[in-house]
Amino acid sequence: MTKPEDAGIVTTTLPDRARARQIAGILLAEKLAACVQLLDIESHYVWKGEAMTEPEVMLMIKTHAALFPSVIARIKALHPYEVPEIVAQPFADGFGPYLAWINDTTR
Repeated sequence: MTKPEDAGIVTTTLPDRARARQIAGILLAEKLAACVQLLDIESHYVWKGEAMTEPEVMLMIKTHAALFPSVIARIKALHPYEVPEIVAQPFADGFGPYLAWINDTTR
C-alpha cells in the first residue's frame, strides 16, 4: 500500500511556456514525473536588491518522494535561471489510487 508521504510535488518556475514544456517532457520521458501541470502566473520578487514583476510558468511536478533529488538535479541542469526556484514537498494525505499511480508511473 502506498503511503501519502511516498509521493509528493516539486515546483519550479520558468520564464516561458516553451521552456516549461521542454522540461515537463524530459521529466516525463525519463520517468522522473508521473504528471506535470503548467500554470501561467505573475511573480513578484526581489532580485539583487531590485523589486521585480515577471510573467512566469509554474510547473507542478508529481513524483515519487524518493526521486526528489533526481528531479531537482535534472531541473537544475536544464533551467535557464541563475538561482531557480525548485522546492519539493511530500504529500500529507491523498487519494490512495492516485498516489499509487504516481509511484507506479515513476521509476
